[in-house]
Amino acid sequence: MSDLSPAADHRADTAALEGGFADPVFDAQAVFAALMNAFARPGTIAELDERAQPPLPLPPAAGAVLATLADADTPVFLDGAAAAGPMGAWLGFHTGAPIVAEPEKARYALIAEPAAMPDLAAFSLGTDAYPDRSTTLILCLPDLAGGPVLRLTGPGLETEAKIAPSGLPNRFLADWHANRKKFPRGVDVILAAGGTVLALPRTTRIEEA
Repeated sequence: MSDLSPAADHRADTAALEGGFADPVFDAQAVFAALMNAFARPGTIAELDERAQPPLPLPPAAGAVLATLADADTPVFLDGAAAAGPMGAWLGFHTGAPIVAEPEKARYALIAEPAAMPDLAAFSLGTDAYPDRSTTLILCLPDLAGGPVLRLTGPGLETEAKIAPSGLPNRFLADWHANRKKFPRGVDVILAAGGTVLALPRTTRIEEA
């Protein structure tokens, strides 16, 4: 039976208010700089130092990314696992971002349950004239290490980089290959685990090592 007591309501309200940046300006600048470096150097793991504490089960890095990038003009899609808790209220309080139910309308998408993630093609891919109007996915994983080894090549990499994130959806590589073929359209992906992130720009080639 669900807990409908006033105490439960208070806990939900508290979860929405807590866990934001201690120093919003400094923390947002630090996270933004780390994200830009991660996108410029695909495969590089960036430490975000758990600057934000979103409601469980979301990792701190996912909260820090959204607290930095999301605002009142950037609709956010939450998958079922993220929407089931107070994450929507947390985002509304800390960023003002509207929550949308349709993936294709989202500027950012928070995926808390990778196994149930929609196809990448379900999100906004932008247009040839405005490829920047696509969705950026924040994909929450158990760890950015310990999984099957993948080889990255493409812009930002002198030769190649190898990553081994745990918990990627089984069809991720096939989806990613299809996503790259749509360039300049396509989604970008941020993998988040604990206080760390790893960026996968749409230009990056990903293959089994």
